[in-house]
Amino acid sequence: MTVRAGREFLAIPGPTVMPDEVLQAMHRPALDIYSREMIALSDGLHRDLGTLFATKGRCYIHISNGHGAWESVISNVLSRGDKLLVLESGRFAIGWGHAAELMGAEVEVLKGDWRRAVRPDEVEARLRKDKNHEIKAIVIAQVDTASGVVNDIEAIGKAIRAAGHPALYMVDAVASLGCMPFEMDKWGIDVAMSGSQKGLMTPPGLGFVAANDRAQAVHKKANMRTPYWDWTEREGTEHYRRYAGTAPVHLLFAMRQAVDMLFAEGLENVFQRHRLLAEAVRRAVAVWAEGQVLGFNIAEAGERSDTVTTVTVSGDYDPLKLQHYCKEKCGVVLGMGIGDLQGQAFRIAHMGHVNAPMILGTLGVVEVGLNALQMPHGKGGLEAAVSYLGENVSA
Repeated sequence: MTVRAGREFLAIPGPTVMPDEVLQAMHRPALDIYSREMIALSDGLHRDLGTLFATKGRCYIHISNGHGAWESVISNVLSRGDKLLVLESGRFAIGWGHAAELMGAEVEVLKGDWRRAVRPDEVEARLRKDKNHEIKAIVIAQVDTASGVVNDIEAIGKAIRAAGHPALYMVDAVASLGCMPFEMDKWGIDVAMSGSQKGLMTPPGLGFVAANDRAQAVHKKANMRTPYWDWTEREGTEHYRRYAGTAPVHLLFAMRQAVDMLFAEGLENVFQRHRLLAEAVRRAVAVWAEGQVLGFNIAEAGERSDTVTTVTVSGDYDPLKLQHYCKEKCGVVLGMGIGDLQGQAFRIAHMGHVNAPMILGTLGVVEVGLNALQMPHGKGGLEAAVSYLGENVSA
């Protein structure tokens, strides 16, 4: 017996739920890729990416996922043998560093752990030791979807400047762009990258990069450049060069609709919606944790992200059984623990096209699963989430 008839709900941190309007936007014929309509579509999206990143820098759209955008950044600003400093707080900055190492960079990891954010003072201290400025670039993820942490990107930027270090500051905004504040120019970020399939509510397949003037100057001397990613090759009067060939027309249709929806709601409203729904999830998890089996992976409350919550499972209890129950019996797909947390956690995403019934429904299904599997937990998690929203969403 199941209660899962109907549309399966994805509560995983990407790809996220796509609005019906975005899906419908792709159901149209291809257009002439040399037409004025195509150029207007493309120009508008590049311009609006600048608004999302909050930068006056140059924006690029690649036909790729986030890993491709990582490679674009690395290949455009580093030369073989350059040292890259990776700021660890989970899996994804480490992954970015691994890609750089495979491409010929020297990689150093500023060790962190999977239960805390990067400490700005530790970054400053490491950079002050680099008297010869061997470190050419620094990479970090604003939100790591494996650990569930949010890093203070503004404070880390200040730490880099306080150290007087010239390294490029490069930020992964895949799990944050379009969900929470991101201020590239204000925070002193030189290069930022993201992808289409999370907060931007578009199918996987578009990678985004924004680069300021300082990064563009370094780019001119970089020797890792390859034709597909090369920013210089993306310039020119022939519009198709922006995409290294044929444009991903239907993904651009989807992206146009998604960005229009974000702007219609208003970015500040979007950010507040994410804050409220994230806190509702956290209120539920805090109650469940009273059973001393479930808990927050991120120890400090202020370092828990507004886009995904990673919930640890201790003892002999198996989060895979909970994930299987929620999916097969109730039609809700939870994210599972990955990397160091494989088999030890599950993840609840609250990013992109989400609202109160989606989140409360997910929390309710998790509570059903905890009861069905007899996993110890504090009672009333869903009620705590409902109460929080009732108190904070004004009439």
